[in-house]
Amino acid sequence: MPNPDEKYRERTLPQVFADAASAYGSRIAITDGEVQLTYEQLDAARINASRAFIAAGLEKGQRIAIWAPNIYQWIIAAIGAQSIGGVLVPLNTRYKGSEGAYIIRSSGAKMLFTVGDFLGMRYSDMLADQSLPELERTVLFSGDAAQCQSWEDFLAAGQAVPAKEVALRASAVTPSDPLDILFTSGTTGNPKGVVTGHGQNIRTFENWSATVGLCSDDNYLIINPFFHSFGYKAGWLSAIICGARMIPVLSFDLDAVLAQIAREKISMIPGPPTIYQSLLAHPRRKEFDLSSLRLAVTGAAPVPVELVRQMREELGFEVVVTAYGLTETCGVVSICRADDSAERISHSSGRAMDGTEVKCVDKQGQSVAAGVDGEIWVRGFNVMHHYFNDTDATTEVLTVDGWLKTGDIGVMDEDGYVRITGRIKEMFIVGGFNCYPAEIENILCDMPGIARAAIIGVSDERMGEVAKAFLVKDAGDPVDEAAVIEWSRAQMANYKIPRSVIFLSELPMNAGGKVDKAALAKSVEVKR
Repeated sequence: MPNPDEKYRERTLPQVFADAASAYGSRIAITDGEVQLTYEQLDAARINASRAFIAAGLEKGQRIAIWAPNIYQWIIAAIGAQSIGGVLVPLNTRYKGSEGAYIIRSSGAKMLFTVGDFLGMRYSDMLADQSLPELERTVLFSGDAAQCQSWEDFLAAGQAVPAKEVALRASAVTPSDPLDILFTSGTTGNPKGVVTGHGQNIRTFENWSATVGLCSDDNYLIINPFFHSFGYKAGWLSAIICGARMIPVLSFDLDAVLAQIAREKISMIPGPPTIYQSLLAHPRRKEFDLSSLRLAVTGAAPVPVELVRQMREELGFEVVVTAYGLTETCGVVSICRADDSAERISHSSGRAMDGTEVKCVDKQGQSVAAGVDGEIWVRGFNVMHHYFNDTDATTEVLTVDGWLKTGDIGVMDEDGYVRITGRIKEMFIVGGFNCYPAEIENILCDMPGIARAAIIGVSDERMGEVAKAFLVKDAGDPVDEAAVIEWSRAQMANYKIPRSVIFLSELPMNAGGKVDKAALAKSVEVKR
């Protein structure tokens, strides 16, 4: 942990890489199948990618989008652009064409990096009928697709750019410059782009890494997707900061993961509780050598006390911690400490990260007493710059004195540990993925035959919550539940798809002229 008496030195991503290459040069940085790169080799790959971005005309502040699974090229493309002032925009690999196009279009991304095919998803083909006026080129890490450039050809074009040009461009990047824009949905229905900078992200995950105990001796199995802050920032960015070895997981397969733990001497595994529950329940678990496991960071769902104990006693984890965060806070608000009890880890999401503040407030913005529910507010170096091109939304959540209103309800104990108890917003969580009703409603209203739509989250034994749709049809249209669900499969990520549909002649309205979601939820409860 840094000495609190020393003045903190802010860094940019290219500075982090220069430091990592110097400190960990010959250590293995990443193992991805047959590809293995040391920190020196990864730094050289970063510089070559930066040369290619310069050759392609990328200027400081311009955006590049990546729509691909966890592969080593994802990292190289990201750091190559970010090192010369480019801004990363990751896309969820579950998105369908219209969803991906919205992010690309809204961010004004100049380039898209993707793959020819992933689990049957051909991302470039899915964009063929979409309007993307600012997208100049699409580059494929692997596979083939029409009107796309190969990753190899993209890199080759950069060989004419001198390496000193990369150094010059990197030196012009400052800690306050934007590093990325991660899009998160809101109750308005349109995804919002969260802008965060180099310095704040690096400081956040230096702090996070020190708190959880990630170090250069760790072999980090990155299961969480790179498009999410857990797989990107708490994943490969943290590993690079610490000099750990990264082992990305393309798609989760329990048997393969168990074999990988034994083969690669995996010490760090992050993920939701279901990951660890699956490991514990595997009938052949004892056939694999799991003795290297040391560190587990979990969250996104409640963690039973017994699971924490089993993770320590049966899986052999020395450290098990939970955390809470938002995209608007670089991914981290609070975190447990390594010596916290199983009960505290289970019943809280930790306390404020060092150097930041967290409080629970009432409707007037006044702090409430310990043990009393209130909206969680956070202030510190981890809070976003703003929402991209959305001043109104930014003003709505950021106070003049720097507090971010999270929209989440929680209870703080006398030691500052926070327990999340609800959400002000209508968001519900399907298998760990955030779903926002208005976004799904907007998509459904584009379906032929649908006049109006309302979505609520309802309990589901397996997924926690799932979407339930209440729809008003156009007069005389024969559309039915099966047709709605089938249409949704082609238009939205699978976790957003309504699992059930009720057709109404009219949606109930409240006095303010808005759909009465409480009445819809009550109607579901009455029918049970």
